[in-house]
Amino acid sequence: MTILTIQDVSRRSGLSEPTLRYYEEVGLIGPIARDPSSRHRRYGENDLDTVQALACLRSMGVGIDDMRTYQANRARGRAAAGEQRDLLRRHAERVEREIETLHVHLEYLEAKSELWDARERGDAAGEAEASIRVNAIVPRLQEAVR
Repeated sequence: MTILTIQDVSRRSGLSEPTLRYYEEVGLIGPIARDPSSRHRRYGENDLDTVQALACLRSMGVGIDDMRTYQANRARGRAAAGEQRDLLRRHAERVEREIETLHVHLEYLEAKSELWDARERGDAAGEAEASIRVNAIVPRLQEAVR
């Protein structure tokens, strides 16, 4: 069995040591075994798997409560498959909305860039076209911000 320090787990997961301690404190992981003499945390492979799953969820913007639900469903296995699917789909839909918002942001930035490019070249017609494009995007941009 592989024994890992908190530094090892932090490096492998991308989560900071304080985050790992916090996740243990709030019950997302662990309790983590301790070295009998030093009392330092000693993580096993299963602990690392759990931490890596949580790191992935965190990177996608999943909050602590949903991480806790995810962990509980994971422990329940097949009996919680539907709940787990729904939890993940809900976050997938949120990410999809974020992607749509980012696409609008990208369109706006490209249009503004075209406007300034035309302005730099002294291309009044190109500037007018870009301005029309920017003005068409602005309502979508405002909606995306809400």
